[in-house]
Amino acid sequence: MSKSLQIHEESKKYTPGGVHTSIRNVDPFLVFTKGEGAYVYDADGKKYIDYQAAFGPFILGHNYPYVNNKVIEAIGRTDLYGVGCTDLEVELARKICTHVPSSEQVLFCNSGSEATYHAIRLSRAVTGRNKLIKFQGCYHGWHDYVARNMLSDWDMIGKRDPGSAGMMEEAIDNTLVCTFNDLEDVERTLRENKEQVAALIVEPIPHNIGCILPEPGFLQGLRDLCTQYGALLIFDEVITGFRHHIGGFQKVAGVTPDLTTMGKAMANGFPIAAVAGKREYMKRFNTEKGGDVWFAGTYNGHAVGTAASIATLEMMENEPVHEHIFRLGEKMRSGLRDIHDRLGVEAVVAGFGSVWTTYFMNFMPKNYTDLKQNNAELYVAYRRKLIEKGIFKMPMNIKRNHVSYSHTDEDIDTTLTITEAVLKELLQK
Repeated sequence: MSKSLQIHEESKKYTPGGVHTSIRNVDPFLVFTKGEGAYVYDADGKKYIDYQAAFGPFILGHNYPYVNNKVIEAIGRTDLYGVGCTDLEVELARKICTHVPSSEQVLFCNSGSEATYHAIRLSRAVTGRNKLIKFQGCYHGWHDYVARNMLSDWDMIGKRDPGSAGMMEEAIDNTLVCTFNDLEDVERTLRENKEQVAALIVEPIPHNIGCILPEPGFLQGLRDLCTQYGALLIFDEVITGFRHHIGGFQKVAGVTPDLTTMGKAMANGFPIAAVAGKREYMKRFNTEKGGDVWFAGTYNGHAVGTAASIATLEMMENEPVHEHIFRLGEKMRSGLRDIHDRLGVEAVVAGFGSVWTTYFMNFMPKNYTDLKQNNAELYVAYRRKLIEKGIFKMPMNIKRNHVSYSHTDEDIDTTLTITEAVLKELLQK
């Protein structure tokens, strides 16, 4: 038995399933004990080129020295007080408000789920309405407001599909589900629920299902419809924010939402998240005297997360982070397409910037329903075989991959060589 499995068996004695997030219990089960730059090492000492990046936070790379040193420096003098504010909170808030178009003011919390929860509750307070629109396949956190119609079984697409036992029925029924890239569906839903929809929340690129790009005009269409029907537009940029641009994907798209949630790449792996938006809405939070929307959290604005985020954004401001990861991302995508063409593999490579995935199907999907055509068995077998060869991508269907600032051209070349060998082996079976 490998050391990873030995550790897993021990963990299961004290923790249900032996893991602390459901999606971590995958086959093959690996316990990583070291991360450095573009690489991770398992309990048996095997080295992998890491493209999972813990679902995206590591935009610079594991244990990035500049970020780590800033955190060490910060906690050498400060930590958490539970009163007032800190210089680190002020500096980070200023940076976010400088770079993110929708951010006139910002509040810090600790996870993307917290951020979306706060944004949705604020939207209900501002509008006096209860209903929410989300999109099939999109993920916005674990709470009752949004935990439905995520990775639905194919026969449950568009149907009432709560993601967990114990959810409030009212929360499930007040969340309406639409089809991504279908403005007619969104308008029909808004019209049928006139003056009832508080907000529409969307991943500008649905990365929960790999990488489904918004069609031209779709995000602007959502902006226009929300304005027309009096609903707030929330961009969930927990994944896209900072990874695709220091100003978020909203900066790339030229579409400004009312509220934005952020996390993951904003602190290169350290825990912090944020909700930001127009001042007229943000002042409703009771961090402002007279505000009536509750906002609290013991660890909000902790020195570790704020220092890490400042350092990460400084790297983006002062070094060609996005230029590098975008170039390597495109090198990966074009290299994969060349391999597919040479081998006659029925596949499309989707992606943006530093993110990509290979769908084993013959057309580029535009929504979750289209992904029924993806060869899920091949998709997972392909990833498991890559893991055997030292390339780590999450061994699950329709999951994205990430390039970091620590990855090199040599890493991409090695990955493409191994990928071609793996596909040849799979095609021979």
